[in-house]
Amino acid sequence: MTGPDTPEAAGLGTLRPRLPSPLREAVDERFARHGVRLLLKRDDLIHPELIGNKWRKLAPNLRAADGRTVLTFGGAYSNHLRATAAAGRLLGLPTVGVVRGQELAGLPLNASLARCAADGMRLHFVDRSTYRRKSEPETLTALLRATACEEAYVVPEGGSNALAVRGCTALGEELRGRADVVALACGTGGTLAGLAGGLAPGQRALGIPVLRGGFLDAEIRALQDEAFGGPRGDWSLDDRFHFGGYARTSPELDAFAADFERRHDLPVERLYVAKSLYGLLALTEEGVFPRGTTVAAVITGRPLDRPNWPNR
Repeated sequence: MTGPDTPEAAGLGTLRPRLPSPLREAVDERFARHGVRLLLKRDDLIHPELIGNKWRKLAPNLRAADGRTVLTFGGAYSNHLRATAAAGRLLGLPTVGVVRGQELAGLPLNASLARCAADGMRLHFVDRSTYRRKSEPETLTALLRATACEEAYVVPEGGSNALAVRGCTALGEELRGRADVVALACGTGGTLAGLAGGLAPGQRALGIPVLRGGFLDAEIRALQDEAFGGPRGDWSLDDRFHFGGYARTSPELDAFAADFERRHDLPVERLYVAKSLYGLLALTEEGVFPRGTTVAAVITGRPLDRPNWPNR
């Protein structure tokens, strides 16, 4: 049971998230010339360390963990692993990150994994074949045994489960009546699944997947089934803007992101946010949005190397 001395009771309520997150207009002639109004939903300002959709997805899972070790999964550049590690440090919760890629075990940690380790997360590297089977009961049991975490609370890759999806409905509720289309980058699909469930009738959620493969549609439907018992809301995906897959960028994308930063005084995270903003501009220039459309772009994170960007 949750008591007055548990990390959740003592810490989660004291982290003081900035909710609802700010919503501001971004005046941009590239959108305006097509009659499209652009809004920025600044979920990157919810909390300095548990930013964006990570707060919305992690908070209900941290409550459910109730002081137990949290074990979760991610790749070498996982924002979810970073957020989970930060939550563990802030709340005094032990955390374990199962990282895709056994070959990384003997190499120096990249900046993202180094941050996880500095925040106290114990990293456990596994080969890619095992990682693909991580949700299978036998494989998961073996991983829990290998990490000496048989009693841990397990959070899936990206933090996307029924609790997280229901937590993300608040994002949609905060945007009711504020935009015709709400767009965001998607990794595992949990935020989009919840966002769509929280929007009002007549509003549409648009996901920009950052991974290749075209598998996300089925994943989102399964998450909504688990969270709500069936489909919720009007949502769609556009798979054209992943720039080669997760953690991949290009000079074109980097130039676009740098230009957007200068125009709007906004830190543009490259692996997710830049791809969603690039996709929105491309869709606008293609005439996908009728004149008079208001589009809200959810800013789900900020660059790792610029944590102290002005919070406006």
